[in-house]
Amino acid sequence: MTWSRQSLILAALQCGIVLSMGGKLLYDRATCPRVWVKTAPYDPSLPLRGRYLALRLTSQPGDPHFVETNDQQVLFFVPEYSTSIEYKRNAEIWAEVTIPHKGPPRPIRLGFKQNGQIVPVDIN
Repeated sequence: MTWSRQSLILAALQCGIVLSMGGKLLYDRATCPRVWVKTAPYDPSLPLRGRYLALRLTSQPGDPHFVETNDQQVLFFVPEYSTSIEYKRNAEIWAEVTIPHKGPPRPIRLGFKQNGQIVPVDIN
């Protein structure tokens, strides 16, 4: 087998792996439950740099999916050139998360609770 053919097979294999992971995440988002959970910021000890919010999910007993979300830590990545997210002082930060069959919750979007309503933040 030639060098170029091996390179193309390897590239196709890597693309297949990435696309299958993306497909799995989309499938989970479409079929698994989604809930809003109150969050609290925390300071992670990670070598990762970039624009993200480190959040600890703080659900209360009796909330939907309390066992899966209580005290879980998630990272919410913000697009590099997004300027639309503004922190509102004294506002509760909430995260909508997908509860997969296995693994930790996956954050979908953020919102601020105002007047008893969760208002989603447009980050794009």
